[in-house]
Amino acid sequence: MIKYFSVLYAGHVLEGDTIGFKGTPLDERRYSNERLASVFEISKDIAQLMERLGYDILWSAEHHFQREGYECIPNLSTWGVYLAQHTKRLKFGCAFNVLTMWHPIRLAEDFAVADILTNGRMIFGIGRGYHTREVETFGAPMLDDAANRELFEEQFEIVMKAFHEEAFSHSGKHYTLPPEVPYRGYTLKDITLVPRPIRRPVEVWQPIVSGTPRAFDFMAKHGIKGVMLGTAEQFIDQWIRAYQEANARHGRTLQLGENMALGLWSYLGDTHEQAKSKLQPIFEEHVKFAAPLGMLRYRQDQMQQLGPTGVARHIAAGVDYEDVLAKKAWIPATTAEMTDYLKDLERRYPGLEHIILGFPFGASAADFKDQLQRFARDVMPAFRGRAVAAH
Repeated sequence: MIKYFSVLYAGHVLEGDTIGFKGTPLDERRYSNERLASVFEISKDIAQLMERLGYDILWSAEHHFQREGYECIPNLSTWGVYLAQHTKRLKFGCAFNVLTMWHPIRLAEDFAVADILTNGRMIFGIGRGYHTREVETFGAPMLDDAANRELFEEQFEIVMKAFHEEAFSHSGKHYTLPPEVPYRGYTLKDITLVPRPIRRPVEVWQPIVSGTPRAFDFMAKHGIKGVMLGTAEQFIDQWIRAYQEANARHGRTLQLGENMALGLWSYLGDTHEQAKSKLQPIFEEHVKFAAPLGMLRYRQDQMQQLGPTGVARHIAAGVDYEDVLAKKAWIPATTAEMTDYLKDLERRYPGLEHIILGFPFGASAADFKDQLQRFARDVMPAFRGRAVAAH
């Protein structure tokens, strides 16, 4: 049963500037430092409105070096502590800390401090990264997928030890913690994370991207919860069932959709056609960003047209908007249509509790605030029994 309504704001500052296939090519975008830094004021405004409207979690993403203005928040723990000072109830989710770019103990320390300073309002999430500019610049592998996964899995083991064990040690391919060095007259054998999170065990979320059996087994083995975002209907069903089956293999009985969140790229309009028209340039801007990174699924004929990496407009032009809508990867809707869609999800996946509304690249903050208010006024009451008015 759907209980929680949240938002993903990945930290863009585009504000509707010349978006879509006819707009500015991604790699030609440049913003001043002041404009890039406005991500924190935008975050605060969205968070405060969300709290007034009764939303539950504001999620964001860790990214680096994005002078193009798409994902401008480099440290989610610091971001969450800042927003907690300006809100009272809203939680802040890490979607996601790019674990491969961190020393695992440093990430564990940062999150532990944020957990304490926000009084438990931070939610931990981890990913492997998808920007070579970020991951490889920080000295971690990304072009070598197997090496990236190997590093990620060892780092995750260290973070969990640091969070949950009073004293720990680790010996692996990439890390020996602590080194066996002399310290105050004895040989160092273990260390303690100081401080550790107050709220333990730490809840962990991870994006579902490839949907491979190995990925689901890793998540199930460690009790990691999964986020699907902008996913075609056929893959939603496959992944929900695969996640449930993987958990069953590890002795955990879950309802379909349990311990998962579904993120939506959507637009609510007065009519379906209005919503569809408003969503299209936002969708196109997203494609310009995501396609060169290998983040979109294509038909075979589209794959043959992709061409060299980095030619965003050429790649984007191969994506069929109508095809994406038909697969419900993006959803233009009236509020009544959105309510019906979510009610159908409840019927098919009774364990699904979390819905995340995406604040898509290119949409202005003012437009997205209107979307939040429409959703809270006209959709959320069908699941919570009451409307929440902004004030």
